[in-house]
Amino acid sequence: MRSNLFTNLLTLVPALGNLALGYEVQTPPLDTDWTYSVGTNPWPEYPRPQLQRSQWQNLNGIWKWKTGSYAGEPIPSSNSFQQDILVPSCIESALSGVMQLNQTYSWYSTEFNVPKGYAQKGRRVLLNFEAVDHEATVYVNGDLVGTHTGGYWHFNFDITNHLTSNGTNTLHVFVFDPTDMQGYMNPVGKQTRTPSHIFYTPCSGIWQTVWLESVPETYINQLDIIADMSGQVNVTVGTPHGGSDSVSISVIDNEGKVVGSGEGVANKPFDFEVKSPDLWSPDSPTLYNITVKLGDDTVTSYTGFRTLSIGEIDGVKRPLLNGEFIFQFGTLDQGFWPDGIYTPPNREAMVYDLQVLKDLGLNMLRKHIKVENALFYQACDQLGLLLIQDMPSMPLRTPNADQQADWERQIDILIQQHKNYPSIYTWVIYNEGWGQITETGYPEFNITNRIRELDPTRFVDATTGWNDHGAGDWHDNHHYANPQCGTPFYSIQSTPYDHQRIAIQGEFGGIGHNVSANHLWKVSDAFNSINQTYEIDQDLDAYNYRGHLLLSELRDQIERYACSAAVWTQTTDVEGEVNGFLTYDRRLQRTDKRQWRSDIQALYDAAASRGGKAPKRRMAL
Repeated sequence: MRSNLFTNLLTLVPALGNLALGYEVQTPPLDTDWTYSVGTNPWPEYPRPQLQRSQWQNLNGIWKWKTGSYAGEPIPSSNSFQQDILVPSCIESALSGVMQLNQTYSWYSTEFNVPKGYAQKGRRVLLNFEAVDHEATVYVNGDLVGTHTGGYWHFNFDITNHLTSNGTNTLHVFVFDPTDMQGYMNPVGKQTRTPSHIFYTPCSGIWQTVWLESVPETYINQLDIIADMSGQVNVTVGTPHGGSDSVSISVIDNEGKVVGSGEGVANKPFDFEVKSPDLWSPDSPTLYNITVKLGDDTVTSYTGFRTLSIGEIDGVKRPLLNGEFIFQFGTLDQGFWPDGIYTPPNREAMVYDLQVLKDLGLNMLRKHIKVENALFYQACDQLGLLLIQDMPSMPLRTPNADQQADWERQIDILIQQHKNYPSIYTWVIYNEGWGQITETGYPEFNITNRIRELDPTRFVDATTGWNDHGAGDWHDNHHYANPQCGTPFYSIQSTPYDHQRIAIQGEFGGIGHNVSANHLWKVSDAFNSINQTYEIDQDLDAYNYRGHLLLSELRDQIERYACSAAVWTQTTDVEGEVNGFLTYDRRLQRTDKRQWRSDIQALYDAAASRGGKAPKRRMAL
C-alpha cells in the first residue's frame, strides 16, 4: 500500500508530523537550505509581471484544509476544518504542513478583507489563481463563482457581486485531482501516484499564488506583444467583453526614456516602431519596460526585441536568433523540489538553479513536461536563458477522442499564456510518445499547424525522442549516454536524421553519481531505483571525466555533422535519479566549474567554425 508518503520510508526519517490545527513545516524525506525559512507569508512577489497593476492584494498564507469526499458535495461547516495548510503548496509536500499522498478530493477555506476602494462604483474585484492542480470549484461567501480545469494555468473570477458589505469574506475552494488514476488522461508530466525511478511524487491543490486585484469596468485581460529585431512591434490589447476602446502603449528603456509608442483599439492588432533597439539574446538579455493604457486601466509589462527564423548555412538547416546561428546548450530542467515538490520554497531558491546553469556557460534549458510560475520565465528573460517549453504529457496510455481534445485545448492555453516571454523559443508537443496517438493517424501535424496559428514566431518540436513522423521544425534524437545529433548513425527509437529539419539532441548525458544518504530522497522505492540510472560513476573524478568525454563527442558532431542544439540530462537529481549537476537538495554541485565551462565554450566555438556566431567568452574562475 501507498497510503502516505512514509509507507516504506527508511527508519531515519520521522513519522508523519503533527496533524492538529496549527501550521508547521513537516519533515520531508530530504530538505533544502530554504525549507525551514519559508515562513507563513510565502511568495510575496507580484505574481504576473507581464500584466501588472498597482492595486492588488496577496492572499497567500495559512489557510484551513480538510479532505473531501466526492464531487459536488456541499461546503463543509467551518468547525470541520481541523488542519492548517500553507498556500501555495502541494498537499503532498512538507511545506504544505499536510504532506499526504493521494488526496483525490480536498477543501480549502480562508477569510479575506477587500481593501477600501477596490469595489467602489465603476470598479471590479478579480480573484486570481496562478495554478490549481487539477480542477478547482470556487465559492465566495457560499456562492459558486466558477470552476476551472487544468493544473498548470492561471485563471480568475469576477467576485464583485459576491462580496459582503461588512468587510469579511469567506473563500472556499474544492479541489479534485486524480493525477494518473486509471480512466483519467490529464496533463500530469512526471507526476504519478506510484512514484519510482523517472516518475515522481505528485502535486495536488493550490500550488501557485492566490491574489486579488481591483480593475475598472473595462480592463485589459490579455496583452500580446511581438517585438522583432528590426524594431517592429505588433500589439494586441485584449479585453474580456470585446469592444474597440482606444489604447496607447509606450516602450521605455532602462534609463526611463520613452523610446517608442503606438496607439490603436482594443482587440485588434496594431503596429509601431522602435528605432534601433538593443536586441535580446543570451549574451545580452536586454529588456524594455512597457506601459499600456485603456480608459481608466493602466498596466505595466516588458518585452525583448528578438527574431527567430530558420536559415541554411553550408547546406545545413540552422535555428537563427536575430539572423545568426548560435549553438544552444542546456539542461533538462524538471522543476521538482524535495520540500515543495512542484512549488519551489521561494524565488531565491528557484532562481538559484538558473544561476548555476548560467554560471557554467549554458545558454538554454528545456522545461521538461512542467509549466512554472510567471516569475520563473521572467528570471529566464532577465538572465538570458533560452527556453524550450514542453507541453505536460498525459500518462503513458492512449487517450480517447474526448481526452485528446481536452489535452489539445490545454495546449492552446499553454501558448496563449506564455507567448510573450522572450526566452521561450520552442514549443514541444510530445515527449517520447507519452500519450501520443499513433494507430489512427498522427495528430502532431494538426497540432503543429494550430500552434503556428497561435504563435508564428517560434519553433515547434513536435516529437522529442520517439514516434517522429516528420512534423515540426526540429529532428530530435534521444540517446544515453553519448549523443547522436544530426549524425549518419542513430538508435531505435529515434529515427535517421532528417535533413529538412534542424538537428537537436533532445536528451543525452544522464551520467549519475551516487552520494551519501544526507543528499538523497529517503524513500525506499527511490533508493532501490538508483541503479536504474543510465550510468553510475563511482566518484566525482569519474563523473567529470565522463562529462568531458561526452561533451567532446558532442563537439565532434557539431564540427562534422549537423548538430545545432543539445540538452543534457539534467539540472538536479530528482527523487530516485542521481544524474543532476546538483543533488536534489541543491547542496552539492558535481560539475568541475573550470572544466565544464571550457568544454561548453568549445561547443560554441565549434558551431562558430561552421558559420555560427561566436558568443562572448566566459572567464574561468
